[in-house]
Amino acid sequence: MIDHITLPKPLTTTPPTRNYGKLTQLSYATGPFWIILCHFGVILAFFTGLSWGAWLWVAFWYWLRMLGTTAIYHRLLTHKSYQANRWVKWIGSLITASAGQMGPSWWKAHHEAHHRFSDQPADPHSSVKGFWWAHYRWLISPNTFPTKLPADIERDLVMKLCDRLHFVPLIALGVFSYGVGGLEYLAAFFVSTTLLFHGVALVNSVCHKWGSQPFITTDHSRNNVLVAVLALGEGWHNLHHAFGWSVRHGITFDRGQVRYLPDFTYSFICLLERWGLASKLKQPSKDALQAAANR
Repeated sequence: MIDHITLPKPLTTTPPTRNYGKLTQLSYATGPFWIILCHFGVILAFFTGLSWGAWLWVAFWYWLRMLGTTAIYHRLLTHKSYQANRWVKWIGSLITASAGQMGPSWWKAHHEAHHRFSDQPADPHSSVKGFWWAHYRWLISPNTFPTKLPADIERDLVMKLCDRLHFVPLIALGVFSYGVGGLEYLAAFFVSTTLLFHGVALVNSVCHKWGSQPFITTDHSRNNVLVAVLALGEGWHNLHHAFGWSVRHGITFDRGQVRYLPDFTYSFICLLERWGLASKLKQPSKDALQAAANR
């Protein structure tokens, strides 16, 4: 158990110089293109229609890639709320890159900046700039280029390659979908990827605007039930900003009592622990939760 709250660090006035080159910037610049392409690809579904099998394809790849985003990119690589071996990190990163969620260095760099400067000017997707800015507009602005890449990810050659070639797993999944079921399954791939993009983006936009604030934070983070369902537990965002390192997000404070909420990502990580693939899961103690409660 851990008994302290992680608060954002003070805003600095001089941003550090980027620690990556032009080729990496070019790789990152393609990110918005692939997501926009998937949005246009959804139109294909209106011509092909989607059978029950295609809808299952949509649901399966939404679920698996969302889980990669929440359990691997977010709770493992960025916040280190549990430990896992390199194969879990590598496979999880490849799956998540196939969602159009960019590579692990890019993702972690932005999310660390978000927590450090949450809802301040240096937050790459500050909700103070508006709902649509937080949801997607920041991605098609200079903010899409992170200021500094995380050293721990950059030291791992496999994850560094996955980061720079983030579009390869995405294209590969599209080709695989076409091979399985032709244009109909390619359309299903576009639908799944587009829905997943918005499912993740809702955490940045909706969860900084609507919902409850059971814990004290220095930003606008909120717990939102709908986003918690769509993003497999990530919608319990107020708890996450109060205890960023907690492997469990589904916690609230209600009527003077700590209450635990459904958190599919946490349940999955517990399953990894049972299989010997995860260890040292971090959670705040009840005393720490009581102390942080917004009364």
